[in-house]
Amino acid sequence: MTNEVIDEKRTIQDAKLFIDGKYVESLSGETFDTINPATNRKLATVANGGKEDAKWAIDVAQRTFASGVWSKMSIEERSRILCKMADLIMENVDKLAYVETLDVGKPIKESRGFDIPRAASNFRFFAEMAKYMVHEHYDMSKHMSYVQYAPAGVTSLIIPWNLPFMQLTWKASAALAAGNTVVVKPASYTPLSAVMLGEIANEAGLPPGVLNILTGPGSTVGTEMCMNPSIRRISFVGESTTGKTVMRNAAENLIPVSLELGGKSANIIFDDADLDEAVTGSIEAIYRNQGEICLAGSRILVQESIYDLFLDKFVDAVKKIKVGDPTDESTDMGALVSRGHLKAVDDYVQIGLEEGAKLAYGGKVVANLPEGNFYEPTVLYDVDNKMRVAQEEIFGPVPVIIPFKTEEDAIDIANDSIYGLAGVVWTNDLRRGQRVTSLIHAGLLWVNCWYIRDLRTPFGGAKASGIGREGGRHSFDFYTEAKTITLKK
Repeated sequence: MTNEVIDEKRTIQDAKLFIDGKYVESLSGETFDTINPATNRKLATVANGGKEDAKWAIDVAQRTFASGVWSKMSIEERSRILCKMADLIMENVDKLAYVETLDVGKPIKESRGFDIPRAASNFRFFAEMAKYMVHEHYDMSKHMSYVQYAPAGVTSLIIPWNLPFMQLTWKASAALAAGNTVVVKPASYTPLSAVMLGEIANEAGLPPGVLNILTGPGSTVGTEMCMNPSIRRISFVGESTTGKTVMRNAAENLIPVSLELGGKSANIIFDDADLDEAVTGSIEAIYRNQGEICLAGSRILVQESIYDLFLDKFVDAVKKIKVGDPTDESTDMGALVSRGHLKAVDDYVQIGLEEGAKLAYGGKVVANLPEGNFYEPTVLYDVDNKMRVAQEEIFGPVPVIIPFKTEEDAIDIANDSIYGLAGVVWTNDLRRGQRVTSLIHAGLLWVNCWYIRDLRTPFGGAKASGIGREGGRHSFDFYTEAKTITLKK
C-alpha cells in the first residue's frame, strides 16, 4: 500500500490485494477506482482481482490451515493476537473512521462513534468467548462420548458496502477465533477500510496466510470464493437476489452458507406509546447511515387514532436533519453510495407517488450539493402495504408511513412481506409488546428501542431475509465442525 492519491483533506492510500501477509498487485495488473460519494471524485486506485487471484488466495489459506500454524495454536494465544488487533483498531480509530466516511459517504460521527469502536469490540468479544466455549461430555456405563468443535477450514466472507469495516470484523473475528483461515471480498464500492485490516493483522502478529483480502468483482472473485472446493464455510451479507446465487454456487460442493440478506422491517407505533420517544427512535431507525441499512424500520405502521399527530411530529423532526459533508462533525446524513443508487432511490419515490402515496417532505436530490449523491430525507405517507414502495427494499432515506386500526391489523401488515429480518414495537403496554413481537415473523425484534445488539445473541432473518444465525455461540456453531468422539472405558 505505497502509492497514494490526495483527497480534499488527507492522504488516502491505494489498495492492493492482501495475500499471504503481503500487499500485492492483481495477477492481471488491472485496477479500478473507488469514488468518494460526496464528491464523485476519485479516492484511490484499487487492485482488480480476478478468478486466478481468488484461487491463489484460497490455496494460500488452505495450505496455512493445513499447516496448523493457526488452527492448532492454543486458544489463549489466538485470543491474545485477536485482542491485539482490537487494540490496534482503536489506536487507529481516527484514520479508519475517516477512510470509512470518505469511501461510504456516511457521517464521520457515526464512523468514529460507532462503526470502528464496534469493530474493535467484535474482535475482543469473540477472542474472549473462544476461551470459554463449553465442550460437551456424556458418560455411559461402559463408554464415554464427547463433542469436539474443530475449525471448519477455509472460510469465505463476502462483505456489503453499507457497513464495510463493522461487517468485516463481525464475521472475521468469529471465524478466526474458531481457528479458521479466512478469505475476504469487500464490496467494490467500499474496499478501502477492509484492505487496511491487513496492516493491523501483520502488526498484531497474525501468521501470514490466515487472513487474505481480495478486491474485485463478485462475478469472478466472488464466484470462485463460493465454488472452490477448498472452501468449507461461506458467510455472505447483501441483497436477497445475490444471496440466492451464492447459495446455488455453494450447493455445487455442499458448502454450508450463512446468508444475511435484505429487509423491509415494520416499525409499529401504538396509540399508547410515548410519542416523542417513538418519533426519535423512528427517525434513527430509517435515516441512520442514509437509510442504507438492512435493519432499517422502513415501514412505519401508525395506529389511526394518533396517525396525524405522529405524522406532524415526525415531519417536524425530519426537517431538522442536517444533510451535508460527511466529514463535518455536525452532519446527520451523508451521501448515498453511488450515482446509480441515488437514481434508484429517486425512482422509487416517483413510483410511490404514481402508486398513490403522498409526499410530506423531501423527495428529491439535494439542490445545493450537486456534485455528490445527496438525497433529501423523505417522507411518504398514506401508503398502502400492497404498493411497491412498501414491499420492495429501497435502501435509502425513504420511509413509508402506513395507518392501521387494531393490533391484529398491525401484525397482519407487518407479516405481509417477503422479508423477515427485523421489527420494532412502540407501546407502554409491555404485555402487548411481548405479544406482538412473538407473532411477527422476523429474526430480530425490539420493543421501545432499536439497533441494540448484545453480541451473545443470534443475528439473522427469516424468509427472504436470510438463512442461519451468527452471534455468540451461534457463530462458533457455524464456523466449526462438531465431531462426536466415543471411547470405550
